[in-house]
Amino acid sequence: MSRKKPDLLTQQARLRRKHREKGQVLAIFRKPMRESLTSVLPITAIVLLLCFTVTPVSNNAMMAFLIGSLLLIVGMGLFSLGSEMSMIPLGEAVGKEITRSKKVWVIVGISFLIGVIITVAEPDLQVLATNVPNIDKTVLILTVSVGVGLFLMLCMVRILFSISLKWLLLGFYILIFVGAFVIDRDMLSIAFDSGGVTTGPMTVPFIMALGVGVASIRSDENAKADSFGLVALCSIGPILAVMILSLVFPAGSGSAAETASVDAGNTVVLGRSYLAAIPHMLLEVAVALAPIAVFFLLFQAFSLRLHKWPLLKILVGIGYTYVGLVLFLTGVNVGFSPLGSVLGAAMGAGWQRWLLIPLAMVMGWFIIDAEPAVHILNQQVEELSAGAISAKAMGLSLSIAVATANGLAMVRVLTGISIFVLLVPGYLCAITLSFIVPKIFTAIAFDSGGVASGPMTATFLLPFAMGACEMLGGNVVTDAFGVVAMVAMTPLITIQLLGLVYKRKLRKTAASTAPAPAIPAADDEIIDL
Repeated sequence: MSRKKPDLLTQQARLRRKHREKGQVLAIFRKPMRESLTSVLPITAIVLLLCFTVTPVSNNAMMAFLIGSLLLIVGMGLFSLGSEMSMIPLGEAVGKEITRSKKVWVIVGISFLIGVIITVAEPDLQVLATNVPNIDKTVLILTVSVGVGLFLMLCMVRILFSISLKWLLLGFYILIFVGAFVIDRDMLSIAFDSGGVTTGPMTVPFIMALGVGVASIRSDENAKADSFGLVALCSIGPILAVMILSLVFPAGSGSAAETASVDAGNTVVLGRSYLAAIPHMLLEVAVALAPIAVFFLLFQAFSLRLHKWPLLKILVGIGYTYVGLVLFLTGVNVGFSPLGSVLGAAMGAGWQRWLLIPLAMVMGWFIIDAEPAVHILNQQVEELSAGAISAKAMGLSLSIAVATANGLAMVRVLTGISIFVLLVPGYLCAITLSFIVPKIFTAIAFDSGGVASGPMTATFLLPFAMGACEMLGGNVVTDAFGVVAMVAMTPLITIQLLGLVYKRKLRKTAASTAPAPAIPAADDEIIDL
């Protein structure tokens, strides 16, 4: 009896440990899956409502969309988990490691390489490049990636030498709008869209973590504030790079690139469509992620030398990222994006066209709240600003911004007005505000513009606008492209207006009580709308 008691207790302890470990494993997957579900669900619900009321589609098209939605949920969840496990710790580790050399050329050189290889794997860029006509997908992706790499170098120089962000933004946006008068107008919207899609769930965690790592070399009080603004500058690089590319490869006008048909005829053909797409995506994603894996392994061998468990965690994270990207892109290309195009065309054919504006605004309002990259940004903003900028205030500002942007994008689809008419005043307003509001709000605003245009914008809203534009007889390249650009622009204004609210509250507080410290001090008043 004395032997059985310890044995029984041991078995119970082992059983409890197994249950605890199982719960911990499930908890790891629960958060990213919940985030991806809330990101995809609003679009799915709106599509179902439309299809059952005003815009009927075939049963097979609907089934293809639902399967695609499921793959998006699982794919985005695994991708977000993998990014959190690998990209964020890798970015921080690389940032701290390269600063140890104290050599500027080492920091900027590695930053350029990182910018290129990270951007190549960005899923939003893959989706955009697939839809752009008359430009080879690989050429466009590499061009955009080089643009990000060059401006990530500039970001590191800015952090190291404490260069003012607002003057850099002013100078480069002047250069952009001067160049806009020189390049082919058909490429203008594509150039601005490229700037929006490059700062997604792959690049944002990495480059922001890299910025924090490099900023740690400075001990002054503005170091944390200067770690913001990386996303803002990295969004400019692709715009200028695509403008230069347009001098060699002018975009076609009229119809966009062909999308896969969602009306497969029967369920067997539909299943074969998905199965046929998977091997292609396995190879495509492997090619995209291979440079990241090779870079990490070489850096680990010669410099990082992480211990067993941190190393294993990053490798497992890269594996999750790979599987997630394969599922994500398969769902997008076979079922999700094609129905967006079909639905847009159906709504553009009749009286439903007048529903395009409010519908797009509703979509924007709901999906921005659940974008994974936005959540990452909001968390880092709240942490690095020591709570001076609340996640609630950020979320409300971004929801208003993206809803407005989507509505304006549909106005362009319906009327054909030039994107210049909206972008020029918008950026002039944003740049002007940068000289009025506290500088950290400017950095955060321009970072928010880069991450607001997340996966749902590129995968559904862009094809939706393309389908509607083609049915209305417009020029898809000039009138439909630009959705991502509009989504990237409006947060620049709304977040800086939030800065004006803070500044006014700060003055009132200072007038009635003792003077309050200025951002980014840790004890600033929390803004909570």
